Amino acid sequence: MTLTPQDMDRKLDQHFHFEATDDVEGVLSTLAPDAVHDIVGWPRGPTIGPEGARPFYETLFADLAEGKVVSIKRYYGEKLLIDESLWSGTAPGRPFGLEGRGRPLQFRLLHLIEFTDEGQIKKEQVWVDLAAIIQQLPQD
Repeated sequence: MTLTPQDMDRKLDQHFHFEATDDVEGVLSTLAPDAVHDIVGWPRGPTIGPEGARPFYETLFADLAEGKVVSIKRYYGEKLLIDESLWSGTAPGRPFGLEGRGRPLQFRLLHLIEFTDEGQIKKEQVWVDLAAIIQQLPQD
């Protein structure tokens, strides 16, 4: 099966929708059984498979709320999507080890997504603008 940019957009938009609604099971359903999930800088490092990614999403959904992702630009290759986007919401928990205290937060993300032939996410690598997060969540 040849994946079109529209096929890849649909899958990533579905993934983002599940993230925005704090739906752990939904997010995990977008990942292939052997997917590599790599949030650059995440202390546990890359994980394999949906169950490996579960702790990250459970932590993420406790630390960030009211999240909205707006894609700025997308680039496509064969079974490859690079998405530059902007996340905005609030930080009620401790995102990336910083006290959120319910403050508003906005930061850029870069997703590098590889897909299986069937259109599942085979690899998700995410780069987060941690400098912007640190600036917005100063620790007194």
